[in-house]
Amino acid sequence: MDSSSIVPSSMKGLHLDLDRFDISGPTHMMSKHGAGSSPLLIDWGKEEHRRCVAACLVKGVYVMENDIHKRRVYSSDALAPPWWNTFGFRPLDVIKDDKLIFGIIYEYEAAAGLVHHPSAPRYVVAFRGTMLGHLKTLTEDTRYNVMVMRNTLPESPRAKISRKEVEKLLRRITNNANATRFTTAVHDGNKTHATNCDVWLAGHSLGASVALDVGRVMVAKNGFNLPTFLFNPPQVSLPPAIDKLTSRLEKLKKNMYMTSYIMKAGLGKVVKPFKPHKERMKKLFEKLSHWAPELYVHEEDMICKGYIDYFEQRQQVQERLLIVARSAMMLSYRDMVCHVLGKEKEQPHLLPSARLWKNTSMHGGAHDLQLWWKPDGELNLNATKYSYP
Repeated sequence: MDSSSIVPSSMKGLHLDLDRFDISGPTHMMSKHGAGSSPLLIDWGKEEHRRCVAACLVKGVYVMENDIHKRRVYSSDALAPPWWNTFGFRPLDVIKDDKLIFGIIYEYEAAAGLVHHPSAPRYVVAFRGTMLGHLKTLTEDTRYNVMVMRNTLPESPRAKISRKEVEKLLRRITNNANATRFTTAVHDGNKTHATNCDVWLAGHSLGASVALDVGRVMVAKNGFNLPTFLFNPPQVSLPPAIDKLTSRLEKLKKNMYMTSYIMKAGLGKVVKPFKPHKERMKKLFEKLSHWAPELYVHEEDMICKGYIDYFEQRQQVQERLLIVARSAMMLSYRDMVCHVLGKEKEQPHLLPSARLWKNTSMHGGAHDLQLWWKPDGELNLNATKYSYP
């Protein structure tokens, strides 16, 4: 066994199959074309196709890193290329930290004779999540997962490198006289106008946290509203534990959520030390309000269930106490304590707007990326759009 690998030999065949596009890829999109053949005809106006392509491009990051570890990246045995070239993409650059690739910048070229679809990207920046198959990636990714839990990811090298690479890409595109669509993505006071942008962000698990951080910064500081696809973004919170209460205590659960919202709203309004933090969060929400990332979560995935709870709870409170909900949805107890201690932070799950795609199907593991390139017919998806104010 390779000294860098921690995958048992009995599992290697399974992992190899998961990396093979022709076996594990979106077979419903390959019905008329073999894997790795000419680019498929993608309906960019269809959400299912956009979701499947974004998920496959994220998978390509995982497989490229595996190809490197297996020393097959430059050989005919490389498994990563079909995950992008089947859809008409090519890697423009890689994003890495300490020699580990955790992201790829893809460039899309429409098939010959086809006009570029207005809903299609020109570039996709994709980030992988935690890789268990190799000791070095597992060690580094675990370190970053701890940062996600501690909400210190924005100060990490990986987040800084990612923001820098995306900013560099955006500068290059905006300097191109042909990239006219970017001119609408500008600040107007505290508001950021939505735009049909040429650059997408996508990530899975830990990679979704990185993509979320990049997307927030691009909107809040640079004025770019980038379409963002977040697959199983981590958000572990107390409410999932509360949800384990039996249905007989459903009323108690709702009252607990309501009480928490009322307390946060009251603290932000009455307690003087918390007022500056509340005002800062209000301005941030106004800047982010036109950005609505796509959140793909499974109701049985405890790693990302916090997003379901955050949006569904705030909707429940809004239906009863609108003013309280609008005030409390931008606050967290942890952030308020950090503010008093002189540290300005905001929890990444505090989003003014988003489209939440909740999956209740039982195909595969709840946290598996491959769920998200399945056709709609195999997924029990429920989409809800949340907005602010």
